[in-house]
Amino acid sequence: MSVRDTSIDPRLLESAKAEFMKRGFLKAELKTICDNAGVTTGAVYKRYKGKEELFCAVVEEAVLAFKEFIGERSRIDFSAMTDDEVKNTWIMNEKYTLDVFKMIWDYRDEFALLLEKSAGTIYEDYRHDFSSQMTEAYMKYYKEARKRGLANVEITKQEMHVLCTSFWNSIYEPFIHGMSWKEIESHCKVLCRFFDWSNAIGLK
Repeated sequence: MSVRDTSIDPRLLESAKAEFMKRGFLKAELKTICDNAGVTTGAVYKRYKGKEELFCAVVEEAVLAFKEFIGERSRIDFSAMTDDEVKNTWIMNEKYTLDVFKMIWDYRDEFALLLEKSAGTIYEDYRHDFSSQMTEAYMKYYKEARKRGLANVEITKQEMHVLCTSFWNSIYEPFIHGMSWKEIESHCKVLCRFFDWSNAIGLK
């Protein structure tokens, strides 16, 4: 019985990531990926059904990490939070925002692939979907603040979606443009000055 050569997998994924980053999913060539990885197309099809499944494998770890990130913010138990804790979620804290950038930084190439290079795959609407899911989480925080009388501005879900999309685009762009970590640290300071969530919801 033949033994699968597992040394191929990391070479193949790295080659695929490089080709997808350079050309995007639609224009990426499977032959180029194979040539650069030093494998045959047959070796690819033994592992993946095709180019899209290979793309999904490249971004899989990042997708799971971002899914958990969203999930943590959607599963908040507000009953265990004090009013001050609810209020603090709306204050643009530089340390917290930089932690978000750090989390994404670990998957920066994969994040850029999901945002800009995924047309033609199941992730082609990832940018919109991510913002929409974050909007749902933000609305939960907002409704809790309103229920407790901590926010005095009425914001519709559509308005919140526009705000969240604008905010998260400011998170996305540094990775799309390949900013260095030093540049992101500087950008984070500007971002925290620019977005005033507490004022947007009329935080008391």
